[in-house]
This record gives sequence, structure tokens and C-alpha cells, in this order.
Amino acid sequence: MRSEKDKMLAGELYRADSPELIADNRRISAWMERFNATGATPEQRPALLREAFGHVGRDVVIRPPFHCDYGYNISLGDGVFLNFNCIILDVVAVTIGDGTQIGPSVQILTADHPRDPEQRRQMLEFGRRVVIGRNVWIGGGAIILPGVTIGDDAIIGAGSVVTRDVPTGRTAVGNPARLRA
Repeated sequence: MRSEKDKMLAGELYRADSPELIADNRRISAWMERFNATGATPEQRPALLREAFGHVGRDVVIRPPFHCDYGYNISLGDGVFLNFNCIILDVVAVTIGDGTQIGPSVQILTADHPRDPEQRRQMLEFGRRVVIGRNVWIGGGAIILPGVTIGDDAIIGAGSVVTRDVPTGRTAVGNPARLRA
């Protein structure tokens, strides 16, 4: 029998209230408390980030406060920058490519919920991965929804809600975000 964590990582329906996932969330919550409260120097932060995330490239900067579900599903390329108050709901993989810059209060969401009300009553949920390419700029307050891929060199306007994939080199703005001509 597969664990709820195995189901979660596979993007299948699962319950987040399993003891294993509760323990994983407590671990990252304690880490976030340390990271967000720390006066750590830029030299100390890489070690803190490596404690929490699946992969951390060189010269990654995350300005606290930062929030996530588990941490171990987050992969950050070289030179990634996340400004204040970013949220990553990482029930499945979130990959952010080299040189990507993310503005304050951006939300990257992989957690999704069934459309069937009976499944929601059973507290089931699932995840769809998010992939953000290299050298992407995401403006402050943008929301990236589950299952979205953003291509290299793309720009996401501040406050945009990205519901669909954004091709390489394109700009998307608005709610819902639409590609600019």
C-alpha cells in the first residue's frame, strides 16, 4: 500500500493529514521560523537553504519572510532571486531556472483540489508541477497556478494570475494573464 506522501509526490489524490506529511510540514515550519527570524549573513544563508530545498544553485538569494509547504520539492538554479514574502506551495516539484528574478509577494502554487465536491469533502487534494525557465522575471504579487510552465526569458507582469503556459521570450499580463502581442 502506498503512503499519502508517495501519492502526493506522484501528483495523485492524497490526504495531507497523514502523520508523515504532518511531520514533514512541522520540520519545514521550524526551518521557516529560523530562516525568517534569522539575522543570518549572506554567507550563512546558502547552508540554511540547502537544509530545506531539494536543490539550491550558486548565489541564490531569498529575502525573508519566505513560506512553503515542504521545501524538498523546490529546485532553484544558479542566481535565483526571490524577494520578500514569496510563497511556494510545493506539494510536487517546483523548478526555477538560473537567473530568474521573482518580485515580492509572488505565489507559486502546485496544490490543487478535485472538482468533485465529494472528493473535497474527503479532504483529498493533488498537485501539478510548476516549471519556471531561465532568466524569467516575475513581477510583484503575481500568482502562478498549478501545472503552469513559463519558458526561458519570459516576463510575467506584476499582479498577473498565470493560468496557462507562457512560451519562451513572451510577456504575459493581467487576470487571467494573457500574452502581449
